[in-house]
Amino acid sequence: MAARTKSTKDRPSYRCTECGWQTAKWLGRCPECQAWGTVEEYGAPAVRTTAPGRVTTSALPIGQVDGRQATARPTGVPELDRVLGGGLVPGAVVLLAGEPGVGKSTLLLDVAAKAASDEHRTLYVTGEESASQVRLRADRIGAIHDHLYLAAETDLAAVLGHLDAVKPSLLIVDSVQTVASPEIDGAPGGMAQVREVAGALIRASKERGMSTLLVGHVTKDGAIAGPRLLEHLVDVVLSFEGDRHARLRLVRGVKNRYGATDEVGCFELHDEGITGLTDPSGLFLTRRDEPVPGTCLTVTLEGRRPLVAEVQALTVDSQIPSPRRTTSGLETSRVSMMLAVLEQRGRISALGKRDIYSATVGGVKLSEPAADLAIALALASAASDTPLPKNLVAIGEVGLAGEVRRVTGVQRRLAEAHRLGFTHALVPGDPGKIPAGMKVLEVANMGEALRVLPRSRQREAPRESEQRR
Repeated sequence: MAARTKSTKDRPSYRCTECGWQTAKWLGRCPECQAWGTVEEYGAPAVRTTAPGRVTTSALPIGQVDGRQATARPTGVPELDRVLGGGLVPGAVVLLAGEPGVGKSTLLLDVAAKAASDEHRTLYVTGEESASQVRLRADRIGAIHDHLYLAAETDLAAVLGHLDAVKPSLLIVDSVQTVASPEIDGAPGGMAQVREVAGALIRASKERGMSTLLVGHVTKDGAIAGPRLLEHLVDVVLSFEGDRHARLRLVRGVKNRYGATDEVGCFELHDEGITGLTDPSGLFLTRRDEPVPGTCLTVTLEGRRPLVAEVQALTVDSQIPSPRRTTSGLETSRVSMMLAVLEQRGRISALGKRDIYSATVGGVKLSEPAADLAIALALASAASDTPLPKNLVAIGEVGLAGEVRRVTGVQRRLAEAHRLGFTHALVPGDPGKIPAGMKVLEVANMGEALRVLPRSRQREAPRESEQRR
């Protein structure tokens, strides 16, 4: 029995150099992080116990804890403050993730300059660019301040040394995947390195009462690169979204310990930098003197913010046996569902043999079901070559049975449409309080919704019932 215990104790152990996963036998691929060739022998782990130690701060009743230390300080960028819940809290760690080229570095450099003051220094640490490259971008966007300090470092010890020298109130690290610690095995950006770097920066932020903004990379699937533990350790997780070919950028809250997670900040990226948009609805609209067939307006909710967006559709005769179905800014599956509903419930059979193109204006992406009614009306308008009435917005989810279902926030959507000058709206039943001066038509199914098309042109659309006769 003693010999068996001794052999178990002396048995070598193996550990993954990327994520730290341990096992009793060697494996070619780590089951935890799925990395190949990272499992190495390091010896049997020693059994340790932790004894009670000295208490750093005494526990207090929650009513006696000073909450003023967690008061948010504005960053100088109102749209970012909206998502953060009022600003940056001293000691808070924020992780901002987004695709390459979306504008993360431009936004944070602007925040670094506007947050710097005589009482609050800002330290911007870049691991992806040289200091001169960041200076050129700062000159272009006007992010120059006497109390904004810049350092190009990739060593964790050097970054901590800069904290002792500068003593900043705000630290920005671009990015956390480029900083590495020589005491940890693995390449920069690996799971073990990201966990160690993030842990050291979080400890420094809490001890100094310093706000920290970390830039994070994303994978091909759009998830934040690195261990999932990184998202649990930080206080706030923000997602920076946007099409690189469009001007609009959205900062969406994924996790926030100091505020709501359903807020969205809107920004416009241009040659002079990035600016916040307090009223971004104008980017998604096309102002015309006369209505055009195949267009319909809707009001979508990005977080708590209602945005008026335009849906466009175009149908042409197909030259191939399999008609094309092309979408931009819309989910292909929802457009296909609306086509099936119009053909079966709306009796519009001209759509099945035609090429159909549908898109949104301004690069906005509509994924919520509240845009179903606008998509269906735009397709029906394009099929019959009949424009919808002017100043009309359509809000509602469309089911496979042709019914128009209720959606959340109808009153906020109608209020936003009324503020922008729209006078008519198609909504599901029981919309609640209606803005004064706005005419709202409640519809229960697609048949009632299609009646808004002028009858003189609506009859020109081929109907399945007429073809059978």
